[in-house]
Amino acid sequence: MKRQTKQRDLVVTALTKARGFVSAQALHASMTHSGSTISLATVYRALTDMVGEGDVDSLLSLEGENLYRACSSNGHHHHLMCRECGATVEIDAKPIEEWSRAQAAAYNFTDVEHVVDIFGLCSQCA
Repeated sequence: MKRQTKQRDLVVTALTKARGFVSAQALHASMTHSGSTISLATVYRALTDMVGEGDVDSLLSLEGENLYRACSSNGHHHHLMCRECGATVEIDAKPIEEWSRAQAAAYNFTDVEHVVDIFGLCSQCA
């Protein structure tokens, strides 16, 4: 675990206030709008470290941009995310887990990892 720094604490606070997933650039913009002088590079570095430690969720948007949010679950999990408003739900994906293990075994792969995020429209945006 990395040591807590003032900059890292600022990123955690801003990420916790953000609604749903947010890009590093949007997070940085909201922080500077609030008076922070933190650099974009420091925001990226803190987010990368926290993703590696499991404290922050990260996913790739449909546009190819990395998005982040404060993690509310421990361990591996998946998301259902609204394309319009960004509302996000953590979902149980046991069938996906079983399918990925079966596919790996069928092709003699080991130590397999996967990323599955589902995008759609929430009931309010539909």
